Order: sequence, then structure tokens, then C-alpha cells
Amino acid sequence: MDKPVCFIDTGSDGKLRVQQSALQILQQIQQPVVVVAVVGLYRTGKSYLMNRLAGKQSGFALGSTIESKTKGIWMWCVSHPTKEGTTLVLLDTEGLGDVDKCIKVKSSDEDADDSSEFVKFFPSFIWAVRDFTLELKTDGKDATEDEYLEFALKLKHGTTRIVMEYNFPRECIQKFFPSRKCFTFPFPTAPENMSCLESLNSADISSEFLKVTDHFCQFVFHDSCVKRLKDGHTVTGRVLGHLAKTYVDTISSGAVPCLENAVIAMATIENEAAVKEGLQVYQSGMEKLKNSFPLELKDVSSEHQHLSSTATQAFMKRSFRDIDWKYLKSLEEKIIKLFDGYLSQNEQASKKRCEEILSSLSAPMMEKLKQGFYTKPGGYDLFCKDLEDIGKKYNSQANKEVKAEEVLEEFLKQKSVDSNAILQADKKPTEKEKKIKKEKEKAALLEQEIKARDEKQRQLEEKMEAERQSNEERMRQMKEKMDEEMKLQREEAERAMDSKLREQADLQEKGFKEKADRMSQEIEEFKRRSTEAESNRAREFAAILENSSRKHEEFMAMMQQQHREHMMAMQKTNADYSGGCSIM
Repeated sequence: MDKPVCFIDTGSDGKLRVQQSALQILQQIQQPVVVVAVVGLYRTGKSYLMNRLAGKQSGFALGSTIESKTKGIWMWCVSHPTKEGTTLVLLDTEGLGDVDKCIKVKSSDEDADDSSEFVKFFPSFIWAVRDFTLELKTDGKDATEDEYLEFALKLKHGTTRIVMEYNFPRECIQKFFPSRKCFTFPFPTAPENMSCLESLNSADISSEFLKVTDHFCQFVFHDSCVKRLKDGHTVTGRVLGHLAKTYVDTISSGAVPCLENAVIAMATIENEAAVKEGLQVYQSGMEKLKNSFPLELKDVSSEHQHLSSTATQAFMKRSFRDIDWKYLKSLEEKIIKLFDGYLSQNEQASKKRCEEILSSLSAPMMEKLKQGFYTKPGGYDLFCKDLEDIGKKYNSQANKEVKAEEVLEEFLKQKSVDSNAILQADKKPTEKEKKIKKEKEKAALLEQEIKARDEKQRQLEEKMEAERQSNEERMRQMKEKMDEEMKLQREEAERAMDSKLREQADLQEKGFKEKADRMSQEIEEFKRRSTEAESNRAREFAAILENSSRKHEEFMAMMQQQHREHMMAMQKTNADYSGGCSIM
């Protein structure tokens, strides 16, 4: 983006709305995002800092009067200057007043206070103090900017309304934000130049102001983390757009935004898209392979395994909160169905090629049949010799075709009609010799039938082995994703716990024993919930793995049963069949 666009504003009906053009921009961002949002009273220099973060002198509008120039929330997406493969999303807001409870984490227990969960996923907090002219001292001692911030957040003792109103925003900042940083900015320039700050040369701006600004930007670039949802899922531009739309629609309806509901709704959208994305990876690869059909089964199975694994990786990369792996199972079922389709197409291509080979090889024999070449004495032996030569050449040319044995079996069945007629008309062999030859023909056809059946069994076993390996790879990726999710949850809980422990120690040190005791109870409850959540997730995953393994075994058993039924049908069809020449 070469300039900011309006992200969220107020419609003519007075309700918040998300601009479609901004959503379209976010939809195109597949990378993780680092989101930096600035809030504060109007005309306090927010837009200037955001322009500097974008690496520009101008962009976000700077107001030079008491009227705020930033209406709603404006967005500027730029490549992150220090984190490769990451997008920096800058959000500039109009001046804000006080807000009531703006958000809740869980959809259950509507009246319950779940604000203790905020610290898990709230971002870092930076306090930028403009036009700072005071000495950095607290209690008469020199202090750092961060110590000055903590001094400013210091609570007052007492329970009066004034004290409680004073403490409330400070407690929120201490409780909800896991890390806090402060920057104190001096006057940037002479008062008469403030109205044209964005057009001033560096020489006209205070060197100390520029130094702090540069320090501020470098801190944001290096210390601001990729945005994550609760439970650690990485947020891309696309996901950020879904979240914003869900929150704004909820606010516009008069309800309180709920992170859990928003994530569930977004997970549905993302997981459905992840299935389509994985399917597209698999299908596009198999379509390329299809151009080379017919192929040996092992070549088709090998590419199927590779593409199935790649498709699962694509799915895993985009999906999240796939409860019971419902969407992964959907992808698996769709891939298996497609694989069966491609196997069928490969078989059809193989059958066509085999039939073409036989047609070409048997053309001279067919011409002899038309001309009555085999109607003379000894014609049966001549016919069988030609048929044997055709079989040898065919086996040489079609030995790797998946339908080679089956097509040859069908061809011999068709030619047995001619062989029987020729045998009956042949005057050379005696009736006893004819009977022996006929028995030999039956044995030869039975042998070919067995070859075709054995080949089908071999192909079934090869297909089942491919599915077994695909399932193992899928299970491996499931476990890998599960381990990563649990690792992120543990890290999230550890960060939250560290923040709470620091807050409790600070309260204890400053004499707020009652608050510290309450915090101690909150910490114990937090530990209990975190341990319980991890145990539950581990049990869920073990059950999912067991269920998936059982489903796979059932699928394999079903394939074997279908194969047995098909073989029995073939045997029944051929039970009363007789005739044909021997092809060795």
C-alpha cells in the first residue's frame, strides 16, 4: 500500500462498518501480521508516529486544528522492515474517549468476569508521552522512562469513589498487558511550526525529538510480536480481516464482542478454505500426472502419497481449532475419492492401450480368419500358434500395464469362440485328440484367469499399502500440529503467569495486601484451569488418534471385502466357461 485507507468508520445510520476495500486488501495478505495500533486523545501526534513507522514523512493525516483529522480507524499495510515474510499493519484511530467493557473471552457464563484471560493474548503496551519537559525523577530519585511509567501506574490506597476511579485504568493496564514500555518525547519544533510538521526538514525538527522517535520505531520493529489469537494461532492479514468484520458486526448489533465466538466463526471459514486449498494442491498435481496416463500403479500411488502429504501440509498451515479433526477428515475423504477416480482413469487409459496393442497384433490373424485360412486340416494348430505368438508379443509390450492381464483374459475369451469353431471343423485330429486339446484349452484359460485375479490382488495390496503410508504421514502431521499447539498454549500460559506473579509481587511490596491475596487466588485458579485444559487436550488428541486408526482399519477391511466380492463375482461368471487356446 502506498497510502493508508479507511478501515472502520461510521455509516449514515450511526453504526460502525468495515470498509470492503480494506477487507479486500487484508484478504490478499497471506503472511503473518504485526499489528501496531495507536489510541489517545485527538491531536496528540499519533498520526506522525504512525507515518514514521511506515517509513514515510506523510500518509496518515495530521490535524493542525482542534478538529480531529482521523475519522474512524485508518489502516496502512507495509512490508515489515526487520521481520522477513511479515506484514506490518498500522492502525491509526481518531481521538477516543472512555469505553465500558469492550470485550469478553468466553461465550459461556455471560455475567462472569473473564478479564483475567486478557493477559494471554493482549499485545505489548507502549506509553508515548508527548511534549515532556519534566525531569525523569520518582520520589526525588533519577528514573528511567519505564520506571516513570510504573510510577504513573502506582495505585492509591483507599476505597473512596475518587480513589477507585483513579486506580481503575491503572489496574487494567497492569493486569491486562504482559509487557509495558514508555517513551518521553520532547517538543518536536517551535510552536509556530507545529501546523506543518509533516513537511518540515530534519534540520527544523529537534534532534532530541528525532532521536527518541528513531528509538521508538526501532523498539516497535524489533520487540512487537506477530499477532496471535488465544491458544497461539498466528494471525494473517486474511484472519485479521475476518476478526475485524466479526467484531464490528457484533458491536453494531448492540452485543458485546466475544473472542471465543469470533474465533469459532473464523475457524469455520478458514477450515473450509483450508480443505479447498489442500484439495486444490492434490488435484492440480494429479491432473498433471494424468497427462502421462497410463502409468504403473506404483507410480500413481507414489505421486498420490506425495501429493496427499503436501495437501495435508497446506491444510495444516491454514487450519486451526479443527475440533475432532473434522475438516482434516473431510479432506482425507475427498482425497481418497479423487484417488479412486484417478486410479479408474488410469485403468481406462491402460485398458485402451492394451486393447490397441492386441488389436494391432491380432490384425493379421483376423484377416486370415476372414479369408478362411484356418478352415483346412491342421488349421486349429496354426490358429493356436498364431494366438501364442500374439500373446508373447503382447506380454512383451504390455507387461507393465495395470490392465494387461485382465484385457488379455477378455481377449482370449473372445477368441475361444473362433478356436472352438476351428477345432470342430478341423479334420486332422481324432475325437480323442480334440477332447484332450479342449481340456488343455480350459486349463490355459483358467491359468490366465488366475493371473488376472492375482494381479488384481497385488494391485489391491499395493493400494492398501499406499493408503497405510498416507495415513501414517497424516497421523504424524496431526501429532506435530498438536504438539505445536500445546507448546504455544504452554508458552502463552507461562507468559500470563509471569505477568500475574510480577503484578502480585508489586502489590505485596506496595502494601496492597488484600489485592495481592485476591491475585494469589486468581493465580491458583489460573494454574488449575491451564493444567486442566492441557490434560483435556491431550486426552482429546489421544482419543482422536485412536478413532482415526480404527476408522482406517475399518476402511482397509471394507476395501478387502469389496475386493473379495468382486473376485467371487468374476469366478461365478467364469464358472461354466470353456474353450480357448493355450498361451504360454
